[in-house]
Amino acid sequence: MAGNSSSGNSSSNASSGSDSSGNGQSYTTTSSGTNSQGNHYCSRDYGSNASNSNSYHYSNTNGSYYYSNSNGSNYYNDGQGGSRYNSGK
Repeated sequence: MAGNSSSGNSSSNASSGSDSSGNGQSYTTTSSGTNSQGNHYCSRDYGSNASNSNSYHYSNTNGSYYYSNSNGSNYYNDGQGGSRYNSGK
Protein backbone atom coordinates (compact mmCIF):
# COMPACT_ATOMS: atom_id res chain seq x y z
CA MET A 1 0.00 0.00 0.00
CA ALA A 2 1.04 3.56 -0.57
CA GLY A 3 2.10 5.87 2.19
CA ASN A 4 4.44 5.88 5.12
CA SER A 5 2.70 4.22 7.98
CA SER A 6 5.09 3.89 10.85
CA SER A 7 8.78 4.63 10.46
CA GLY A 8 10.27 6.88 13.13
CA ASN A 9 7.38 6.47 15.52
CA SER A 10 6.46 8.10 18.74
CA SER A 11 4.03 5.75 20.43
CA SER A 12 1.60 5.67 23.30
CA ASN A 13 0.72 3.08 25.92
CA ALA A 14 -1.75 0.26 25.30
CA SER A 15 -5.39 0.96 26.03
CA SER A 16 -8.71 -0.77 25.45
CA GLY A 17 -12.06 0.25 24.05
CA SER A 18 -15.08 -0.75 22.02
CA ASP A 19 -15.42 -0.54 18.25
CA SER A 20 -17.45 2.47 17.10
CA SER A 21 -18.89 0.62 14.09
CA GLY A 22 -21.79 -0.65 16.18
CA ASN A 23 -20.74 -4.30 16.19
CA GLY A 24 -19.61 -4.08 19.81
CA GLN A 25 -16.20 -5.67 19.30
CA SER A 26 -13.78 -4.87 22.08
CA TYR A 27 -10.13 -4.23 21.35
CA THR A 28 -6.83 -3.29 22.89
CA THR A 29 -4.83 -0.51 21.26
CA THR A 30 -1.38 -2.06 21.05
CA SER A 31 0.40 0.97 19.61
CA SER A 32 -0.38 4.38 18.19
CA GLY A 33 1.44 7.56 17.44
CA THR A 34 2.85 9.84 14.81
CA ASN A 35 6.00 9.21 12.82
CA SER A 36 8.70 11.74 11.96
CA GLN A 37 6.85 12.68 8.74
CA GLY A 38 3.71 13.58 10.71
CA ASN A 39 1.74 10.49 9.68
CA HIS A 40 -0.59 8.93 12.28
CA TYR A 41 -0.99 5.20 12.92
CA CYS A 42 -2.94 3.04 15.33
CA SER A 43 -2.74 -0.73 15.82
CA ARG A 44 -5.52 -2.66 17.59
CA ASP A 45 -5.78 -6.24 18.83
CA TYR A 46 -9.33 -7.62 18.53
CA GLY A 47 -8.45 -11.03 19.93
CA SER A 48 -8.30 -14.52 18.48
CA ASN A 49 -11.97 -14.64 17.36
CA ALA A 50 -11.60 -11.81 14.84
CA SER A 51 -10.87 -12.57 11.17
CA ASN A 52 -7.97 -10.14 11.45
CA SER A 53 -7.13 -9.90 15.13
CA ASN A 54 -4.36 -7.33 14.62
CA SER A 55 -6.02 -4.57 12.64
CA TYR A 56 -4.57 -1.12 12.10
CA HIS A 57 -5.10 2.16 10.36
CA TYR A 58 -2.93 5.04 9.32
CA SER A 59 -3.48 8.49 7.93
CA ASN A 60 -0.88 10.50 6.09
CA THR A 61 -0.23 14.23 5.88
CA ASN A 62 -1.06 14.10 2.14
CA GLY A 63 -4.67 13.22 3.03
CA SER A 64 -4.46 9.51 2.22
CA TYR A 65 -5.47 6.86 4.73
CA TYR A 66 -5.69 3.08 5.04
CA TYR A 67 -7.73 0.76 7.27
CA SER A 68 -7.08 -2.94 7.80
CA ASN A 69 -10.23 -4.00 9.66
CA SER A 70 -10.94 -6.74 12.19
CA ASN A 71 -13.41 -8.44 9.81
CA GLY A 72 -10.64 -9.00 7.23
CA SER A 73 -11.64 -6.14 4.94
CA ASN A 74 -9.42 -3.22 4.05
CA TYR A 75 -9.96 0.25 2.66
CA TYR A 76 -7.57 2.73 1.08
CA ASN A 77 -8.32 6.34 0.18
CA ASP A 78 -5.66 8.27 -1.72
CA GLY A 79 -6.86 11.65 -0.43
CA GLN A 80 -7.62 12.84 -3.96
CA GLY A 81 -10.97 11.19 -4.60
CA GLY A 82 -9.71 7.69 -5.38
CA SER A 83 -10.37 4.74 -3.11
CA ARG A 84 -10.22 0.94 -3.00
CA TYR A 85 -12.17 -1.49 -0.82
CA ASN A 86 -11.55 -5.21 -0.43
CA SER A 87 -14.07 -7.26 1.55
CA GLY A 88 -11.42 -9.81 2.49
CA LYS A 89 -13.67 -12.67 1.39
